[in-house]
Amino acid sequence: MATANVAVPEVSLQEITASTVRAVTDLQVAPEQESYVASNAVSIAQAYFHRDAWFRSIHKGDELIGFVMLRDSTLLTPAPAPAQLSLWRFMIDRRFQKAGLGRKALALVVAYARTRPGVTAIHTSYVVGPHGPMEFYLSFGFRHTGEVKPNGEVALVLELA
Repeated sequence: MATANVAVPEVSLQEITASTVRAVTDLQVAPEQESYVASNAVSIAQAYFHRDAWFRSIHKGDELIGFVMLRDSTLLTPAPAPAQLSLWRFMIDRRFQKAGLGRKALALVVAYARTRPGVTAIHTSYVVGPHGPMEFYLSFGFRHTGEVKPNGEVALVLELA
């Protein structure tokens, strides 16, 4: 698994360790958002069964504010072609939402994606609903692909070129 930490002023993505995992699993989205994203505990557990999972805690300075998890096919050996990178989970704790920190963290994810060999886009999907993340992703530059996943989620893509 790639181990480099990535940072911009104020916000950083950091490896989750034995001493930080409990705090990461304690993070919570707003109550009306709970049906749109899996818990961080479930996400971290799933990551340990996927060799292509890349996950980090999101920090503002020294303060833990969120969690991100990607599926990065370039982590597999051998890596399949074409390379694919998907934003699998992304959450900012309810106490830190609406402050532009999610946008800064997502910019770090884009910076990471640009370092991955052969990756030309970031794929993601969202659950449709009044408190879902669609507007956030569209305002960041993602666009609809026209695909609806078997689980009902709507697919988005952000081209990196």
